Amino acid sequence: MLVFLGVPLLYMELTVGQYTRRGPVHALATVCPLLKGVGIASVAISFIMSTYYNLVITWALYYLFSSFQDPLPWGSCNNTWNTPQCTNQALINSSNSSTASQEFFRYKMLGQTSGVELAGTIRWDLFLILILAWILIYLCIFKGVKSTGKVVYFTALFPYVILIALLINNVQLPGALDGIRFFIVPEWEKLLEVQVWVNAAAQIFNSIGIGFGSLMAMSSYNSFNNNVLKDTLSISIINSLTSILAGFVIFSAFGYMSYLQNIPVSQLAVDGPGLVYIVYPQAFANMPVSQLWSVLFFFMLLCLGLDSEFAMVEVLVTSILDEFYHTVMKIFKMKELLVLAVCGVAFLLGIPCVMQVGIYVFQLMDHYTAIVSIMFLAFFEVLAICYGYGVTRLSNNLEEMTGKRVNIFFRLCWQVVAPVLITVILIFSIIEFKPASYEDYVFPTWAQGVGWVIALSSIIWIPVCAVHTLWVLPGSILQKLKLSLTPGALNEKSKMAYYERGGFPGDLGINVISFKNMHEKAPMESALGQN
Repeated sequence: MLVFLGVPLLYMELTVGQYTRRGPVHALATVCPLLKGVGIASVAISFIMSTYYNLVITWALYYLFSSFQDPLPWGSCNNTWNTPQCTNQALINSSNSSTASQEFFRYKMLGQTSGVELAGTIRWDLFLILILAWILIYLCIFKGVKSTGKVVYFTALFPYVILIALLINNVQLPGALDGIRFFIVPEWEKLLEVQVWVNAAAQIFNSIGIGFGSLMAMSSYNSFNNNVLKDTLSISIINSLTSILAGFVIFSAFGYMSYLQNIPVSQLAVDGPGLVYIVYPQAFANMPVSQLWSVLFFFMLLCLGLDSEFAMVEVLVTSILDEFYHTVMKIFKMKELLVLAVCGVAFLLGIPCVMQVGIYVFQLMDHYTAIVSIMFLAFFEVLAICYGYGVTRLSNNLEEMTGKRVNIFFRLCWQVVAPVLITVILIFSIIEFKPASYEDYVFPTWAQGVGWVIALSSIIWIPVCAVHTLWVLPGSILQKLKLSLTPGALNEKSKMAYYERGGFPGDLGINVISFKNMHEKAPMESALGQN
């Protein structure tokens, strides 16, 4: 899935973003006006995810602060929040007992209710930490991609130091090799299960970030002649090697847990956030110098969470400036205030996640956004770029930027392999679709309905914008359709202006070329001349 789907689609997204010099909304509107809604949908997905994904950072901060206690508060059942069912035995699939780390997560931090029907009250400690998380996000991105880039040097690289330190510590623990063996020894018969392939595709999409709009938004700031292939291969290889490194770190700790409790690794229950916030903290509680490893681990999670959140917020900010630069500047006067407004709105929408019902809200939104919506979005993005815009045009754009022809492998993947794989995965995702659940709790029908509304809030832009495009274009139905599939290519002067500006998309105050006048360059050149 990485070789035939991940790498080609990453190459495609980076190329479109770098060539058009625009965020996902205008980039998709430029290459395929009929499917311009794909760009809006990707921005919608990123914004929806940013509202609930910050909960991961909030939890990481909560555990980070708690890690300075001695002993660790999730290390025993002798606490006020523990129940009679609490046990220090292994974390296994059992409805009759729960571990100290499970109860810390459920009752101390979340105070979770029995289901989504019971909202409960706001967890004020989590509410305040959520504010802190958004303050951290704002301080890191309010100056734009240049300041974000400097922050990322630390937040992206320091986790490697922690991962390597954790790995060196973990492999010395008894039972670690059993966990690693469980991780690396394949069960070949599982290759016959379609769900394994669907999960592999979902992992690649979410891990690399395909379909979320962040890749196009970030690559729109590249120099026009940047080597896109080098970026693509670097991101793909480093991403996958990091996943494998993290796997060794996690499963060596699993092996240690299975040794302590004398049960097979396969019986350790890891569902939803359980891996990071239940199983791993339980492993730390039994390690020497447990506070040190706990602090390092949750600080690493904070860094990684911040990186993901940067990209999601930047997508929306870039898209707003692309479309409404002058209007936004009249209202907010400066970009920093726009970023503050975006962070403020996302914070308000994330408040339900820090209520006692928050874990159910989180699971529901994540299931219908990160799993359901992204597959539909990827399908239509491939249609828009590979067939609407065309592989030949995309190859020519790459040659214009880098001076090198695209090899046959990528052209074949764009033309045949990726579209076929995406279509098959989408069909099987629909056939094998399972309603959202959390541990043993299955969401009621009305909650599943809310989940589909969340999913449709992004996907709906694709048909709505297609109808709008056909409505505003002149001519008969066939003429409208032909025009809607005609790319509105940026002229050379606009590309040079974007290259020279070094600022944000929209600084020149140029909207995407009107599709009714897409061959009339004079208005754009006049606007450029005035600027």
